[in-house]
Amino acid sequence: MFTGLSAFPLTPMNEQGINEREFIRLVEHLADAKVDSIGVLGSTGSYAYLNREERARVAKLSVENAGGVPVVVGIGALRTRDVLANVESAQQAGASGVLLAPVSYQKLTDEEVFSLFETVDSSLGVPLCVYDNPSTTHFEFSDELHGRIAQLPSVRSIKIPPVVTDTVLARERIARLRKLIPRDVTIGISGDPAAAIGLNAGCDAWYSVFGGLFPKQALVITQAAQAGDTQQALALSDALEPLWSLYREYGGSLRVAATIAEVTGVVSQPCLPQPLKTLQGVDRKRVEQIVEQLDLR
Repeated sequence: MFTGLSAFPLTPMNEQGINEREFIRLVEHLADAKVDSIGVLGSTGSYAYLNREERARVAKLSVENAGGVPVVVGIGALRTRDVLANVESAQQAGASGVLLAPVSYQKLTDEEVFSLFETVDSSLGVPLCVYDNPSTTHFEFSDELHGRIAQLPSVRSIKIPPVVTDTVLARERIARLRKLIPRDVTIGISGDPAAAIGLNAGCDAWYSVFGGLFPKQALVITQAAQAGDTQQALALSDALEPLWSLYREYGGSLRVAATIAEVTGVVSQPCLPQPLKTLQGVDRKRVEQIVEQLDLR
């Protein structure tokens, strides 16, 4: 479950609620493509903007429409009690695993983060993926803390932020982490532009926003890297550089992916929770041009 391509779809919504029909269609598209797992209620799924009932509903819809593909459900929240409530909902829905980021308003200490994972571990009956996402949580894991958390019985994967673009340095980064974690804990790369480099450097999984919209294209990159064809994986990723440049320019993948979903008719507009907005005007035209350039429709 925590290897290969884990595709993360949007949770289409407006201020009246989740667009369940569109969400189901996104999940079914991923299942039809035979991705290795489906990751819902991650950052791309706007988990932090949903209440417990909405999150429980998304988890249920995901499992019901995934066609047997393992579903990993995000459970992060500001308070541990709410994380535990999300654990209960995810497990009741039949999730195959959960994804936990140390969400905070006040900056957390290493001991507070370890305590969070230790408490959640004691309530879990499914495997857990540690979500290391400092750009949103503002918490930076040390390799040593990863090693300590990875000893907990339920931990089976670590979702790390983008590695450096130098392949040699990327391999060294992965090797350092592997020395500290059990052999049955996988390492997955996040950040689509760095995915091919991460996979070539030894990551076991790609936790992918791009794959949430274009699973077949993402699978080709993943499978090339898994087969040891490093040059092909890099070439396929490099061909998507116009898209990766949009990520960098607009502060990450969410607004770009949501805009692409709107302009390609996959979801209706608006699809993000306020105050978030998809790109408009000249910026939207640029996205449309790159969609056409890369033949992503």
